[in-house]
Amino acid sequence: MGFLDNIPECFTACSVPPKNRGMPKQTVNIRVKMCCEGCVRKVTNAVEDLEGVESVDVNKKLQRVTVTGYIDPQEVLEEVRNTGKTADIWPFVSHDLVTYPYVRGAYDIKAPTGFVRNVPDAIGDPKSPEMKLMVLFNDDNPNACSIM
Repeated sequence: MGFLDNIPECFTACSVPPKNRGMPKQTVNIRVKMCCEGCVRKVTNAVEDLEGVESVDVNKKLQRVTVTGYIDPQEVLEEVRNTGKTADIWPFVSHDLVTYPYVRGAYDIKAPTGFVRNVPDAIGDPKSPEMKLMVLFNDDNPNACSIM
């Protein structure tokens, strides 16, 4: 009833290991077809109940769900699919991060504005002559050609 009764709780609370100790903290992006606020609420509630989830961000316009925490990406994907929604891992990257955004396979008409598919051919080889010329005339390069 007093302080002595609460001492065991103090020691057990300190020795409890964190959830999913072996799993690293990561962010998982999933593309989910959502048409209304009911769909958003259904997906959010399903993902928030998973163990290790720290935050959930749902963007209905981009059709994307971002989940952060000590989680397994496949487990999150299966949980979203169990709601009855069509879902897959987010296949897009920002077009600013890709050297060749219009290479075959990278440009996707179904992609949200400003995004392209993440394909290996879209990232240029830094040792190629084209990439060296691009860096030579880049405005961000302090040693670039001053004629331009």
